[in-house]
Amino acid sequence: MKRLYLEKDMRRGVDRTLLWLVEEVGELSEGLREGRKDAIEEEIADIIAWTVSLSNLLDIDVEAALMKKYPGHCRYCTKSPCECEK
Repeated sequence: MKRLYLEKDMRRGVDRTLLWLVEEVGELSEGLREGRKDAIEEEIADIIAWTVSLSNLLDIDVEAALMKKYPGHCRYCTKSPCECEK
């Protein structure tokens, strides 16, 4: 995403990139309500892409952030898979 779109994303900026992400979430909601698996799949991909674009603009390493927040076990019960009620 960085190689493909960083320059374009920088011209757009954080606020407008966030708006695109929010729009894609709305489109996912529509696909879910209609039960259209093809639309759901496409919108999930778009949400991930726009999230990565936003993280690139904010200089956040998505993989590192995910591993920190979700280290391969539940942060509450420390089991994998999770066995707690959270």
